[in-house]
Amino acid sequence: MEPIKPYKKEFEYSYALGAFPTVELLKKRPESAEAVYVHSSFTDRANIEELCRKHNVPVREGDKLIARLSDKENVYVIGQFRKFQDGLSDDEPHLMLVNPSNMGNFGTILRTCLAFGIHDIAVITPAVDHFNPKVVRASMGAVFSLRIACFSDFAEYRKRYAQADRKLYAFMLTAKKQLTAENCPKPDKYTLIFGNEATGLPESYANEAEAIIIPQSPEVDSLNLTIAVGIGAYLFRKTGA
Repeated sequence: MEPIKPYKKEFEYSYALGAFPTVELLKKRPESAEAVYVHSSFTDRANIEELCRKHNVPVREGDKLIARLSDKENVYVIGQFRKFQDGLSDDEPHLMLVNPSNMGNFGTILRTCLAFGIHDIAVITPAVDHFNPKVVRASMGAVFSLRIACFSDFAEYRKRYAQADRKLYAFMLTAKKQLTAENCPKPDKYTLIFGNEATGLPESYANEAEAIIIPQSPEVDSLNLTIAVGIGAYLFRKTGA
């Protein structure tokens, strides 16, 4: 196997930085795992080696490779994997991110969605590459438990998934309807739509979905995207499907 190189989006593979994301890879996507590289000073090897044996994934010493690929000193394990593609479930709630641009935020959002039981993520491009190792690490390996699909625009998503019985909710600062625990909708199928960290959603989304806003103090202009997603996902999953 050709040695892995510093990540580029056009590669057919990526890698998980750290022991925990690598374990998630081996547990949730073992068919995609190609190799695991372990630093010679890493002592907690038993679980990883057992998972690798179970799924016939080679374990290799990788001190120099880990030093080259990781920009952090506390990385002792790297899991190499083939990129995978998923379709979204027609029957489950979706979360849509429109042009997300921050890798750390994106990864944290993926982890948040998994925590609240949302497993289907629609991404409108241009967007951060969800296979970038920084996203994978920020998600703490949640990316391996989710179905993530990219779309060139909202129309492409709508044509495929926005059936009549799927309710669409756009989180917008210009919305009139406030979202609270008391009035949170309870549809069987829905999509929660969030915009870019800097610009939010274009006004056109108010014509495509029901616009809602999370009430907040006038002392701030907006919530951080990851916080907004966490609040929205919690309310809908707590009170809805």
